[in-house]
Amino acid sequence: MMTFALSKGRIFDEALPLLKSVGITPLESPESSRKLILGTNRPDLRLLIVRASDVPTYVQYGAADMGIAGADVLTEQGNEGLVQPVDLGIGKCRMSVAVPEGLDYQTLVQRGARIRVATKYVNIARTHFAAKGVHVDLIKLYGSMELAPLVGLADVIVDLVSTGGTLKANGLKEVEKISEVSARLIVNQAALKTRPESLRPLMDTFAKAVG
Repeated sequence: MMTFALSKGRIFDEALPLLKSVGITPLESPESSRKLILGTNRPDLRLLIVRASDVPTYVQYGAADMGIAGADVLTEQGNEGLVQPVDLGIGKCRMSVAVPEGLDYQTLVQRGARIRVATKYVNIARTHFAAKGVHVDLIKLYGSMELAPLVGLADVIVDLVSTGGTLKANGLKEVEKISEVSARLIVNQAALKTRPESLRPLMDTFAKAVG
């Protein structure tokens, strides 16, 4: 039995047509079912529904053989014990720095001021600003990032941006792109070595589907 880890939400919605194209159809919808383990049309494969940030952990420790995770999560948490054979080209967005409309970000950086940064992605933010030689105080938040500059908690935010609509609605603007983000197929490295005959055909099918 192969176990495939997925998260609810945007990635699942965009992954569903891709799963169908490689011959995998869930027997139930995770949106309507309370089950966290879903059967599929393939008797040898089941879906594990977990939080997006937990998908790499389940795959890394072998609770799932494969999964789909965003590059943002993989970069933030690390990818030890994982193979990333395919960029699936779904869940596309970008990791960016955003500031209030009236803030002159470039002048702030050039002055060498210490900047307060609110983000869920503290490792990504730390690496980005360190490379620029900018001193920052990192404030970890788990949601509603746009609120932080509006109430004086932070000067800037580092977050995922898709259309930019939420930023604009809250009086913020995108000033710097850190990286492009998309979802990746991830595979447990140990499982791939011990059971290649089970996992490699599915990996190859995904590669062909997005190729």
